Amino acid sequence: MTAQLLDIVTSAAILYAVAAGLLLVFGVLKIINFAHGGLMTLGGYAALVITELGVNPWLAIPAAALAGGLAGMLIERVVVRPLYTRPLDAILATWGLGIIIGQLITLGFGRGVQFVRAPLSGTLDILGEGYSLYRLVLVVVAVALGLALSLLLTGTRLGLDTRAVIMNEELARGLGIDSVRVRFITFTLGSGLAAMAGALITPLSSVDPSMGVPWLVNAFMLVLVSGASLVSLGIACLVLGGAQVLVSSLVSPVLGGITIAVLAAVLLRIRHQGFARG
Repeated sequence: MTAQLLDIVTSAAILYAVAAGLLLVFGVLKIINFAHGGLMTLGGYAALVITELGVNPWLAIPAAALAGGLAGMLIERVVVRPLYTRPLDAILATWGLGIIIGQLITLGFGRGVQFVRAPLSGTLDILGEGYSLYRLVLVVVAVALGLALSLLLTGTRLGLDTRAVIMNEELARGLGIDSVRVRFITFTLGSGLAAMAGALITPLSSVDPSMGVPWLVNAFMLVLVSGASLVSLGIACLVLGGAQVLVSSLVSPVLGGITIAVLAAVLLRIRHQGFARG
């Protein structure tokens, strides 16, 4: 029972880290960045390269974030920016970019499945049961990420500008806020967070050119039921991620894999705003 509860909490934390960047981009740009999965894969391979070089594996996290941020800067400037007024085209373009990133990674690293050593090994005894120390650390990382993003949005000038753009972009521009700059920074940050999430999850699974696709599906559904709220995202990750863990362990891992998507669809049918307030 203890292990199952810890699985629910740690799975929710992992989902939060995966979906946070996607939520940030959706809140400001009003589009779903379907290159998110490709950027996660980029982060996973950044972690692979770092560990194969024999460097401290903790450095894989900032290295992945940097790689994702740089890729995001290029994507926003060249592909996404001209499509702000055509959100459907932007969604299709980012989907195509995700595929392109996967193919480029295949050319460079092949199609084989590879593994990344966890930066932290061992277990921690909790109520008589040993539990993965690395998974527990990811809970701390997710909480720190949520607090950092909240402070950024509420305690900085950039955050205030971002919130203004989220609420009413035309009014924000009328007040002198550079919405183009806000969009650029937001997309870059969201891309960096996606790649960082890819680096964080690789020690728990494996690395391959399509590793980001299943995570993208779950993150997409979590964002839809969360609106643009970090708090709602946390609730959604805990509730839907917990349901996924229970279905996987008690019924079938196959059914567990589709639990988030199914429950999110049902929730949106019953309550259009999902877990978001209003």
